[in-house]
Amino acid sequence: MSMSVKTDDLVKRLFNCLEESEDNKVDLDLWNAAWIDSLEELSEIEDAFEVDRRNKLHGKTILDIGTDCAKPLYIALKFEPHKIIGINENLYRFASGLEQKSKLLTMTEIKLYNCSFFDEEKRSKILTKEKQTMSDFVLVSKTLHHFRTGECIAKERDKEHEHRKDEESCIYRFEEQKIFEVLLELGKRVIVYEHFYPHEEDDDKVRGRGGYFTTEEWRRMFNHLSENYRVEFIGPLRCHLDKKGLEKVIAKLRHVDCICFYVETK
Repeated sequence: MSMSVKTDDLVKRLFNCLEESEDNKVDLDLWNAAWIDSLEELSEIEDAFEVDRRNKLHGKTILDIGTDCAKPLYIALKFEPHKIIGINENLYRFASGLEQKSKLLTMTEIKLYNCSFFDEEKRSKILTKEKQTMSDFVLVSKTLHHFRTGECIAKERDKEHEHRKDEESCIYRFEEQKIFEVLLELGKRVIVYEHFYPHEEDDDKVRGRGGYFTTEEWRRMFNHLSENYRVEFIGPLRCHLDKKGLEKVIAKLRHVDCICFYVETK
């Protein structure tokens, strides 16, 4: 099935995939938001996929980390890959229904699992079960600043910061070398769509894994990536990430709230 299906009709068919009980109303509201946001994000990331002459991904596999459940279905309808595996540590309750009913809409196999990116053992078991230890694409739906795992750096930003045992107020360092090493073990091309709102509080901060990147953090990460991998920017400008491209990207970061790029081995 192609994306020529009218959106209104498709939304109705999707809602029919879910249990329309009173208990599920919150999930339906969340799904409605996910549907709209996901379509906007797909329009930003679609040029990061390496499609064939028919604009398809036939035979290709995708690992969607931090999946919102909606984007895999959009991708399946438009690009028709072989399989999409989505993982999220807080998977929507309607995910299993959507996974099953998606077979009525697309030939792409969609599998959704409740699994944290940081749970290496469970993640490995899922990918082994699905025979997808190395995907063609890794889609980072969970924004990068939620992959913070290093030491607390809050003191560098706030001299009055006091480390607490619950780490509720801490901000971990982003260890780009470790994170991208793992991501590129999972897929040949890593597609990142990062959105951030510098003037708003990050409500998703969990155990210090939140906190938007500073300009210097972006610069450090991009320096590491450009030196070790091939990096291509899709938005807000199209460019290859080298020293010249890096300065263009850094300058743009002051004027935009989302960026899209992909990383692969040289």
